[in-house]
Amino acid sequence: MKQTDVHKIIDEAKFNRFHWVLLFWCALVIIFDGYDLVIYGVVLPKLIADWNLTPMQAGTMGSYALFGMMFGAMFFGPLSDKIGRKKVIAICVVLFSLFTFINGFASNVSEFAICRFIAGLGIGGVMPNVVALMTEYSPKKIRSLLVTIMFSGYSVGGMLSAGLGIWLIPAYGWSAVFFVAIIPLILLPLILYFLPDSPAFLLRSGDNKKMSKVLSRIDPDYTPENNTQYQYATGNNSAQGPLLALFKDGRMLTTFMFWISFFMCLLMVYALGSWLPKLMNKAGYPIGSSLMFLMVLNIGAIVGAVGGGWLADKFPPRRVLSLFFIIAACSISLLGIKSNTLILNLLVAIAGATTIGSQILLYAFVAQYYPLRIRSTGIGWASGVGRSGAILGPILGGILLSMNLPLEFNFYMFAIPGAIACIAISMAGKNNSSHVVEQVLNSASNPKVIPEKSV
Repeated sequence: MKQTDVHKIIDEAKFNRFHWVLLFWCALVIIFDGYDLVIYGVVLPKLIADWNLTPMQAGTMGSYALFGMMFGAMFFGPLSDKIGRKKVIAICVVLFSLFTFINGFASNVSEFAICRFIAGLGIGGVMPNVVALMTEYSPKKIRSLLVTIMFSGYSVGGMLSAGLGIWLIPAYGWSAVFFVAIIPLILLPLILYFLPDSPAFLLRSGDNKKMSKVLSRIDPDYTPENNTQYQYATGNNSAQGPLLALFKDGRMLTTFMFWISFFMCLLMVYALGSWLPKLMNKAGYPIGSSLMFLMVLNIGAIVGAVGGGWLADKFPPRRVLSLFFIIAACSISLLGIKSNTLILNLLVAIAGATTIGSQILLYAFVAQYYPLRIRSTGIGWASGVGRSGAILGPILGGILLSMNLPLEFNFYMFAIPGAIACIAISMAGKNNSSHVVEQVLNSASNPKVIPEKSV
């Protein structure tokens, strides 16, 4: 019976049409995921005016989606390790697309908050699954780069949200930007058709025929034969649940450091994303100009994500992230100092590159650190715990704004988490379990799904 090493085929494959299609559809999901999330910062100045919200009320209302994201990431991440990535992605797309669309009909704070919470479940749940899927099918040499390119769709969504807001809100009101969110639900049949499920799920479900078809698309030179038995490392198949496994085999310190890094990074991202337009508006810029800063922030994020992914394939991701977090803290601090428009836009772009870009790179780092059996669980819980930082970000901004502090003090407070994240990430990932995958695959003999033991 012929033994086929699935990891080897995927790792050594050349980037081809299969990877393009996977990258396109995963990125499309993330684009609308980012659109649905950033949309709150876009409509916030208008909501404050229309509904007479206090800064504290506005910050709290912005946190409902983030609560949903926290629970969604923690629930849907582990669920996909059991029922497959594809089904969970479909569920999450329905949640975030449908309820963001319905959000456009909200007439009061309570209706708005309920829709944002339910949409947040899908927004948070889809992230760990598309990251895991892209990681599992990317060639090894460009894995970090592809994941960060895909996840930079989040920033494209943020730019799209800000751009459409500049055009739609003056003409049709704030509701119009929410109605655009129905597009991914319309495209869901195509998404399900083109996205494959994870290799481990295909093998666990006994679907060797589909696995053979996927491998033929990954490597056109691969010819499946009858009675082929596939080898694939999924993680240590112990009786422990996937959540407990995050703390076993030397992973405890790194797991906690990932959680702290996510918390601090997402606090910066959502504090800036929710309050940057309002702070710039307070500094004297009109609404249209202040929304442009949000676009610049997300343009910088794309550059930071792609550049960070390229660097992470060349150097240890831990070092790249440490550098990014230091630059993030410095650039955000400098935003509070009065500068000309060119310097200010440059600082906003750098802040976007090293905050949102770092968030994207964190996902790629976490996805490659954990063994496959607990990959979505690891990403989901790091993201879910980090969402408490995302929840705190808008609230912190609201509290600071209500205190009427000088403008620069708001940015100083937003910068402190960057320094803390730098310390945390410098202590993470030193026992990268991905190296063990290769060792186990090289020494394994027969089993279809091989247990992988981490160091």
